[in-house]
Amino acid sequence: MRTLLAAVVVLAAALGVAGLVYGEADDSPGLQLLSGLLVIGAVAVVARHARRSR
Repeated sequence: MRTLLAAVVVLAAALGVAGLVYGEADDSPGLQLLSGLLVIGAVAVVARHARRSR
C-alpha cells in the first residue's frame, strides 16, 4: 500500500508541476491554480503520512 501511495503522490506532484509550467506558457491562471492545489495536496499527503508513521 505504501508503494501505491508513493506512486500516486509522485504522479500528482509531477502532473502539478507540468501543469504549472504549461499554464505559465499558455497564460492560463485557472490551470496554474489547479496545478498549484494539486502540488500542495500531494505535499500535504506526504506530511500527513510522515506524521502518522511516527
